[in-house]
Amino acid sequence: MNLFILWNNALKTGNPATVAARYSKDAVLLPTVSDTPRNTKALITDYFVEFLKKKPLGSIISGDILIGCNWAQDAGIYEFTMGKDGSKVKARYTYVYVFEDGEWKISQHHSSVMPEALLAQTRNPFCKYITEP
Repeated sequence: MNLFILWNNALKTGNPATVAARYSKDAVLLPTVSDTPRNTKALITDYFVEFLKKKPLGSIISGDILIGCNWAQDAGIYEFTMGKDGSKVKARYTYVYVFEDGEWKISQHHSSVMPEALLAQTRNPFCKYITEP
C-alpha cells in the first residue's frame, strides 16, 4: 500500500477533515506554506482549509523509504500542481508513519520549498556574495 497515495487521495476530496484524519493523534505537521507548526488535529485541519483551496495534486519525484515495526519513514522530493491556477511547487518532504488503531497514520510531516529556488529569487545581481569564510 502506498501511504502517500492515501494522503494525496485525501487531498483530492477537498475536505480538510478528511486530510486531517490521515494524521495520528499526536501528529506534528510542519507545512510548506505556513510558519505555524501544527500539532493538534484542529491546527492541522486549519492548515488544509486554505491549502485545499488551491486544489493541489502531489507527485513524488524521488524518495527513500525505511520500514520498521509499526512505523515507516518516507523522505524525498515531491511536486504539487495547483489545479486552481496550474502553478507548481517543488518541495522536500519527510513523512513518519505509525500504525495506530488498525491503520497507518502520519505521525510527523515536514515539507519545505526547495531552498535553492528561493535563494535565486532573493539575490540581488548587483551585489557580491561571500560564499566562503
